[in-house]
Amino acid sequence: MRADVSNLVRARAAPHGTGAGPAQDQHGDRGEDRAADGGEDRRAGGRAARPTYSDAVTRRVPTALIAAVSLVAGFAVAQATGVRALGGAVLVLGAAWCVQRSWRTAGPWRVAVVVVLGALGFVASHVLARTALGAWPSVLLVSAALGAATWLVVDTRGRPSR
Repeated sequence: MRADVSNLVRARAAPHGTGAGPAQDQHGDRGEDRAADGGEDRRAGGRAARPTYSDAVTRRVPTALIAAVSLVAGFAVAQATGVRALGGAVLVLGAAWCVQRSWRTAGPWRVAVVVVLGALGFVASHVLARTALGAWPSVLLVSAALGAATWLVVDTRGRPSR
């Protein structure tokens, strides 16, 4: 796990193709004191670099959950405030977060498929809300479908099958 985190720290410190050296991290470490054995980040005292809280959350929370919650949160904000555009802004921010965090790991085509499915789900929730199903059940149903699709298309990408 520590090697994975140190690779993440290094990738963020020196983006590929920029030619820039390692950037200074939150603790003032510029990365010059990397261990020769395995390249793990080291600080004074030989301690391995600790992941930040946001890194840990980002690695543990699946994109599917963020996608599904974004749709529900957008609808909740629109209903609570009475401003549909504000709910739409929440939905767009959630979609942007999902795109940003899964672009490199899943690839642009898979991310585009999920974005299109999200847009279709958004339309479907409006259509279903006009039926006997109602607004909240339709949003929850579409959110569950979007979460499942995102899990299959984006989150399981690169994982070994059992």
